[in-house]
Amino acid sequence: MRDTFAVVVVHPPTDSGRRVTVEGRTMGYARSSVDVLWLVWEAGLDPDDVRLDDPDWIDWCDAGPEVWRTRG
Repeated sequence: MRDTFAVVVVHPPTDSGRRVTVEGRTMGYARSSVDVLWLVWEAGLDPDDVRLDDPDWIDWCDAGPEVWRTRG
């Protein structure tokens, strides 16, 4: 079990995309990894410091970075 929590949480896919929270604050919905980095920037963090494959930075809930919307 990890002692730390990810800074960015990309929540499970929905029809609207994936809700993104940064440090516990909802920033919006992403439909791509570029959107995630944009929301990180909007939260005041440097996107150049964030690695999308680093679980210390990002928690991809229910699906990885290749899934953005539910299939219906």
